[in-house]
Amino acid sequence: MAYDLIIKNGLVILDSGEIETDVAVKDGKIAAIGNDLGEAAEEIDAKGLVVSPGMLDAHVHITDPGGGHRDEWEGYETGTKSSAKGGVTSFIEMPLNQIPATTDGKSLQIKLDAGKDKLTVDIGSFGGLTPFNLNGGIQELDEGGVLAYKCFLGTCGDREIDGDFMNVDDYSLYEGMKQIAKTGKVLAVHAENAPITDRLGEIAYKNGETTLAAYVATRPVFTEVEPIRKVILFAEETGCRVHICHIACPEGVAEVTQARERGVDVTCETCTHYLYFDTSELDEIGPVVKCSPPIRDKENQNKMWEQLLAGEIDFVTSDHSPCTPDLKDKENAFEAWGGISGLQNNVDVLFDEGVQKRGMSLTQFADIIAANPADRYDLDNKGRIAIGKDADFVLIKPNAPYTLKAEDLEYRNKISPYIGREIGAQVVHTVLRGQTIYSQETGVTDQPMGEFLFDSSSTMKKAQTN
Repeated sequence: MAYDLIIKNGLVILDSGEIETDVAVKDGKIAAIGNDLGEAAEEIDAKGLVVSPGMLDAHVHITDPGGGHRDEWEGYETGTKSSAKGGVTSFIEMPLNQIPATTDGKSLQIKLDAGKDKLTVDIGSFGGLTPFNLNGGIQELDEGGVLAYKCFLGTCGDREIDGDFMNVDDYSLYEGMKQIAKTGKVLAVHAENAPITDRLGEIAYKNGETTLAAYVATRPVFTEVEPIRKVILFAEETGCRVHICHIACPEGVAEVTQARERGVDVTCETCTHYLYFDTSELDEIGPVVKCSPPIRDKENQNKMWEQLLAGEIDFVTSDHSPCTPDLKDKENAFEAWGGISGLQNNVDVLFDEGVQKRGMSLTQFADIIAANPADRYDLDNKGRIAIGKDADFVLIKPNAPYTLKAEDLEYRNKISPYIGREIGAQVVHTVLRGQTIYSQETGVTDQPMGEFLFDSSSTMKKAQTN
């Protein structure tokens, strides 16, 4: 057989472990793995490189369309180009911060239209659960092919913007979980106790607090743990599959572990920034590193690493949530937008911090960036280097430190807390369904090769394939 592509001489991460071998691609799929595979129209020499499945980042915010309010935030074009440069071949997009939020069939279609002919990587969608889409919206999103649902227990959205997202109350959470359970899909949850964190933040602000350290103190660990317990309780009551987003404390992970041990269908993620930054350095960096839940102390971070390496945390995401520079450029941290631009530096930072500095196995690395999120969100063609899967790869150069500069970023607004940091590994080549979408030699492709991903049983998927 003549293949379209062979990646040769790399250290390839398979489910069974890493091996120096070749991988052949035909018609966008992995067709063969082994030595002496024959001829191909294109060859990539991966000598000295790690060949990993491309990352599936299961938590990304793209603000397209901006609805006249957030038009200068991250759009599909820059968001997917930064994804490609960072070795992220697919991501799942949150139902906010675009306007309108993705809460029904109409708003889902508006979002899909906004991304037409702009995608460098593949994108799936979360549908939203809010207090105002309990009368048919969840079902429309299911029919439209969303991969999963997302809700906020922490306060979110701008009530002055028509169509913006909104956090749930307890009844909306309960009723929404009953409806989502019938779809068989997962509900991902931002778990923070809004009444307590909001009030603590108001008090601190009125008392003249301005620092990020003070901001962290207004969101203590128990304000994560309490809503995680509630979500798990509601999941046991409703039968809804649940996933806890961006856990920032080991106590929250422990709640998930205990629930899973008693049979609850619950998983969790943490984010790259919780494994990299700690509270002591936040004010030196500035509001560009503000997020919620907040980045906690070094002891907290060390325990999170222990849990990740022990397999208690299912995967790692970026929670890429960018904004315009003016919303970060605040002297008072409480006034700054809470969200981190991190999509482009998932793979290199995690490889350096996990594999190179802490001895994480390459198979676990591939699991937490690709296989586990693909499994959780039923993306059967993604997540592994195996025959028949989509030919999505990231080629990583280990032990190759570089210092990130603003001009390296593909983001629309080139701000990130990783700027100026030395990162000990490099993404040198990214392949989507057998096509190069980034290489260090040629940069990011100008050809929009990405596609929207849908639940395989949806009417939207059927319409796309007919």
